[in-house]
Amino acid sequence: MSRYREMQAFDAVARSGSLAAGARLLELSTATVMRLVAALETRLQCQLLVRSPRGVTLSASGEAFATSCRQILQGIDESEGSLDGLQAHPAGQLNLSLPLLMADRIFAPIALDYLAAFPEVRLASRHREDLPRLLEDGIDVALVIGALPDSSGFAVPVGTVRPVICAAPGYLARHGVPQAPEDLKAHRIIVSGSQGAVSEWRFRHQDSARSVRLAPRLSCSTTHAAIRAASLELGLTRCMSHEAHAELSSGRLQVVLQDYAAPGLPVQLIYREGRRAAARVRTFLDFVVPRLRAHPALRG
Repeated sequence: MSRYREMQAFDAVARSGSLAAGARLLELSTATVMRLVAALETRLQCQLLVRSPRGVTLSASGEAFATSCRQILQGIDESEGSLDGLQAHPAGQLNLSLPLLMADRIFAPIALDYLAAFPEVRLASRHREDLPRLLEDGIDVALVIGALPDSSGFAVPVGTVRPVICAAPGYLARHGVPQAPEDLKAHRIIVSGSQGAVSEWRFRHQDSARSVRLAPRLSCSTTHAAIRAASLELGLTRCMSHEAHAELSSGRLQVVLQDYAAPGLPVQLIYREGRRAAARVRTFLDFVVPRLRAHPALRG
C-alpha cells in the first residue's frame, strides 16, 4: 500500500471524524481504511488514532501529523494539475443538496443549462430542508435558506425569501381579506405537514411579535399540495415566497397581511475547500450564482 494512499486515508478520517465517514469520503470500505491507517501507524511507529467503543479521536501526535499530512496532500494535488487545467476540464459527479420546491420550481432549468454547458459533469441532487453536513453527507454544494453557523464552510449569498400568507382572489372575494392576524380565525386555514389539530402562526408588527392559534380546515402532506389547495380557492395557506412564486406571479394566489410578515431569510450556496474546490464545483458556482441572483423568486 503506497504512502500516499495511507496518508489520504488518515486525512479523510481526521477531517470527517470517524472511520466510516472517511471510508465514504474515499468510496472505500471501512475495513480498507482501517488497514491503511494501521499500516501508516506501523510505519511511523506512532499511534495516530485513539480507538474506543464510541469511535475514534486523534491522539496528540495524530493532531500534529494531521496538519502536516493535509499540507503534503494539497501540495501533491496542486502539482498534479494547475488551476487553469482543472478549470478547463470539469468532470465527474457533483453532489447537490437543496429544498424540494426550490429544486422543482427554480433550480431545475438552471441545472439543465449547466449540464448542457459542461457535458462531462454529472449532477446528483438530494432534497432536504435542513442544513446538511457537507463532509459527512458527501455534499459538494448545498442551497440553504436561513442563517448559517460559522462551521458551515464557504457561503455565497444568492437572494432572499420570506414567509407569506396567501389565498386565491376568488376565495378572498367571497370571504373577505383579513386585515389583522386575529381575523384568520374566521377563515378556512390550510396547513402542510404534521402540525396536528391546532397550528400556531407567528407574526411581527412594528417590532413586536405576536401569534395566533388556528384550527386548520385542511391538512396536506406537502407544501406543494397546500399551495395547490389554496389556488383552488379552498382557503388560506402559509408558505415561503419562492414556493408559491409561480402562483403569485400569475395571480392565482394573492398575499395578505403583508404588514405582519416576518423578516426575509437569506438564501445561500455553501461548499467546501474554497479556491481549492474541484473544477466541477467552481464552474458550477460561476454558472448558477448570477442566474439565481437574477431570479425574481429570490428577491424577497
